[in-house]
Amino acid sequence: MANLFDLASKEEKIKENEALQNGEHFWEDQKKAQSVIRETNAMKSLLANYRAIDQSLKDLDESTDELKTTFDKDLKDLVEEEYADVMKQFDSYEIQVLLSGPYDGHAAILEIHPGAGGTEAMDWAGMLYRMYTRWAERKGYKVTLLDYEEGEEAGVKSCSVLLEGPMAYGYLKAENGVHRLVRISPFDSAARRHTSFASVEVMPQFEDDMDIEVDDKDLEIVTMRSSGAGGQHINKTDSAVRMRHIPTGIVVFCQTQRSQMQNREQCMNMLKSKLLRLKIEENERRMKDIKGEVKANEWGSQIRSYVFCPYTMVKDLRTGYEVGNINGVMDGDLDSFIFNYLRSQIQ
Repeated sequence: MANLFDLASKEEKIKENEALQNGEHFWEDQKKAQSVIRETNAMKSLLANYRAIDQSLKDLDESTDELKTTFDKDLKDLVEEEYADVMKQFDSYEIQVLLSGPYDGHAAILEIHPGAGGTEAMDWAGMLYRMYTRWAERKGYKVTLLDYEEGEEAGVKSCSVLLEGPMAYGYLKAENGVHRLVRISPFDSAARRHTSFASVEVMPQFEDDMDIEVDDKDLEIVTMRSSGAGGQHINKTDSAVRMRHIPTGIVVFCQTQRSQMQNREQCMNMLKSKLLRLKIEENERRMKDIKGEVKANEWGSQIRSYVFCPYTMVKDLRTGYEVGNINGVMDGDLDSFIFNYLRSQIQ
């Protein structure tokens, strides 16, 4: 297990970071200093938990050896308790390892956009929005609506939400991609089966200690009156902001805040989060090139199918994991899909 997670390199990195922290000029760059401290604390926690499990396993071995030589019911019960405790420790450690990426501890911004198909696709996007908010409620996360535009008949044309809670981005990064729905359409009078698509984009929320710079001359900003069928989701009396990043073509929009200034600030944070996501994707592509990997499931491709008819099934196309309880999934029971995906990423 130590080799798998390369603990020796983490110990070496901790020493390097601690040497930096003891340097005379460490705090001159506040952003870098905070980043170094956060990285160091995360690695120290990982190592401490590994050593605790390692010691627990040694204690369990000793108890088991004693039980082999001299059987005693009380000792047998104790060994079983120790084993159960070690398994709990290992489960928690596995999650910590899976969520030990540089941005996994950040809040997440999640965007949902329907594919082609009009009302059918917009209804599917609305169903996904409900699914993720239910998942967030199960986790005890705070959900803040950044942008929400209702569809004319049903669902949503687009929505952006901020999810804040422990390891929000670490979990939700597994949801990046296109989600496919197969069902009997409630909008088709002939009750025919329809296939709909919606894209989900997840990015870590930008934080002040991150090195993402945006030049004002690269921005095209339009302000307008908040509008649309947003209902309670928007404040119709305040000004909305649309921001376009000219070099990348990224467009962000916010109309849910109380003032134009707040909407503009939120747009900038969303833009920087999207630019951070591009940076992460570029690093991932570079690593795949180095490793010589060729995978079909690139960002933007179909990742999961949700089938309501002629049978019920949700299947992740990247891992092959599937369940039949589609209603449970649509009510936010996503952790099994998320963990299977995260485990598949360990090389």
